[in-house]
Amino acid sequence: MSSYRPLHEGWTLSSRDLAELPASVPGCVHTDLLAAGVIEDPYLDGNEHRLAWIGRTEWTYRTVFAWSPDQDERTDLVCEGLDTVATIILNGVRVGATANQHRSYRFPVRHLLRDGGNELIVRFGSVYDYAGVQRAALGERPGAYDEPYQFVRKMACNFGWDWGPTLVTAGIWRPIGLAGWSGARLAEVRPLAHADGTVDVHVRVERTTEEPLTLTATIGGITTEHRLEGRAAVVSLRVPEPELWWPRGYGGQPRYDLTVRLSGGDEWHGKIGFRSVELERDAFRLKVNGVPVFVRGVNWIPDDCFPARITRPRLAGRFGQATAAGVNLLRVWGGGLYESEDFYDLADELGLLVWQDFPFACAAYPEEEPFRSEVTAEARQHVARLAGHPSLVLWCGNNENLEGHADWGWQDELAGRSWGAGFYHDLLPSIVAELDPGRPYWPGSPYSGAPGLPPNDPASGTVHIWDVWNREDYTRYAAYRPRFVAEFGFQGPPAYATLRRASSDEPLTPDSGHQKAIDGQGKLLRGLGRHLPEPRTFDDWHYYTQLNQARAMAFGIERFRSLMPYCMGTIVWQLNDCWPVTSWSAVDGDGRRKPLWYALRHAYADRLLTVQDGELALVNDTAEPWSGELHLARRGLAGEPLAKEVVAVHAAPRSVIRVVLPESVAVPDDPARELFTARLGAIRTTRCYAEDTATAFPPAAYDAHAEREPGGYRVTVTAVSVLRELAIFPDRLDPAATVDDQLVTLLPGESAVFHVGTAQELDTSALTGFPVLRCLNEAVRP
Repeated sequence: MSSYRPLHEGWTLSSRDLAELPASVPGCVHTDLLAAGVIEDPYLDGNEHRLAWIGRTEWTYRTVFAWSPDQDERTDLVCEGLDTVATIILNGVRVGATANQHRSYRFPVRHLLRDGGNELIVRFGSVYDYAGVQRAALGERPGAYDEPYQFVRKMACNFGWDWGPTLVTAGIWRPIGLAGWSGARLAEVRPLAHADGTVDVHVRVERTTEEPLTLTATIGGITTEHRLEGRAAVVSLRVPEPELWWPRGYGGQPRYDLTVRLSGGDEWHGKIGFRSVELERDAFRLKVNGVPVFVRGVNWIPDDCFPARITRPRLAGRFGQATAAGVNLLRVWGGGLYESEDFYDLADELGLLVWQDFPFACAAYPEEEPFRSEVTAEARQHVARLAGHPSLVLWCGNNENLEGHADWGWQDELAGRSWGAGFYHDLLPSIVAELDPGRPYWPGSPYSGAPGLPPNDPASGTVHIWDVWNREDYTRYAAYRPRFVAEFGFQGPPAYATLRRASSDEPLTPDSGHQKAIDGQGKLLRGLGRHLPEPRTFDDWHYYTQLNQARAMAFGIERFRSLMPYCMGTIVWQLNDCWPVTSWSAVDGDGRRKPLWYALRHAYADRLLTVQDGELALVNDTAEPWSGELHLARRGLAGEPLAKEVVAVHAAPRSVIRVVLPESVAVPDDPARELFTARLGAIRTTRCYAEDTATAFPPAAYDAHAEREPGGYRVTVTAVSVLRELAIFPDRLDPAATVDDQLVTLLPGESAVFHVGTAQELDTSALTGFPVLRCLNEAVRP
């Protein structure tokens, strides 16, 4: 029998200048110092900069635990996550040293344990000191930031990013404990499932005896036994007529319980799903169970700078926000982590596909020792750990390093030094081919499919589009005809309540809160362009820049979806934030949905109407045909039809059809005083012929009233005039309040009902007035 005892109690934290204080394990130095009142919240005001000393300090974690001799032959100290440069000391004896946040470690310690009290110390050195030694030995390597993240195997974005703070952590960030066993233990179970119902269970054991062992595997009521005389085996089982696992929107997500037992009592339990996945490389088209999948994706960054705070309920909430917005894929970005078991289990459960970058991002990485061995060990561990998850559909070698080497001037700086190519083109694909051969591998993103091709060519492979936001107006997306867009984004500030919490400024201004992007504030304002008015107040700035972010991303998504099946995926930068910041996210650092989230829900809907190049594209990403009468109209701003057309349409399942717009509705008599509508069934799109700033909208006139309903308020807005981009921001009244819809355009006589969720009593006049209720053509602005 095996046993496990967590060692999570009684820890203290200290440094040369700080006496012992209570510590939480799992956790990190920053959260321990915060809990003890030594530091202020690193996420608020300018505290980030005042806390830089933490990452340059040596820290000591210490606990004393009782132990008594037992019947186990072996006892191991299991460290699932040490961040990062650690020395482990048990009862005064150095057990081991580590320098990789991405790995777990197991040390035999039974010979060091004492009957009674035992002292365990984990001492963390400064990662800056460690990285400096490696840099001096191996030579400088270029990167996107003046931080040494490429010289230590640690979450890169801890060192700061254009959306994240520089909060360099240390600590026991994943569980730690004692594992006892006798005879033999299951060191690794790696199930490889196939769409025909076969599962090949690869098993490695550690053993103290050479006696034959019995290995038993059970799934779906089927059991098989294997006589194991060595240290590895493959046990194969077959479930007849298995139910296949599908991405959300394509079918169900059945999973099967798999149990592996070793004689002596050690057991492993997991859930697997039967499905196939393949990548058509030239087109970069993912197929699951032989069916092409248009990827409606979002990029995922670590949801907190301090990952021990990320719980399963928190992940479930964030995944729920993703699925409610129509998302079917999460790309785990390469500047973060291999995520927790909860992350991939939830993705399996919800049918969310996962694209997993190996953790390399935006820098040239040395391939020499000690890094080659560290990368080999971490990759083997996590490829084996994640092989059984049906949601995982792609391993990717890195983020933007191939582009950096080709296009960012790195080659001159490197002067022939290694930069990671051997990892991305040799080491990592060989590990995937050995341990997870049924899952595609892609060397990096962006990447065009061969080392000699320009990495960021839209015509093949994956592309990252960043001229929009950095230099170009968002209408530039219309000039692209990409195969697959793995990154594109546009900034907007967080929700008002999030910004209010993050900044103590009175009053708030556009420069309150956090902005990490180079010239980010300037780009936000220039990005408004001709699309929206120039802000006069903070309230204007907040609404207009949030709205512009939503419009920019909807414009790009609709463009790329209209190109299906030539283009087969978009992955928006980004779903989430790790702290309260102005960024590219749809959900801000406090978990509040920005207007972009509502725009994503519309642009990622199963069925979409979008005007493209003088045509109306009908995007039908469902398994059923979409047929009916398409109603097209050119209208005056009072809503009256100036021209109408009706077209019979039929869009086959998983297809896009284009309808050429008749001239009567395509060409306005007066662009400033007309708009276009298209409706098919319950789905409608509204488009102005001119930019909003050049459209002669009448002053907004409407009737709005709010009434209590279970769980909050029902707000009904009836338009007397046209109302452009109507939105309610209830978090201005109650930080916990939510609203079910935003950015609605109403024609005169139409009504919209908004459901505001809150446990508080709200002032109904405030709920239906400025600045909580906004639209672009407001009659009066304070």
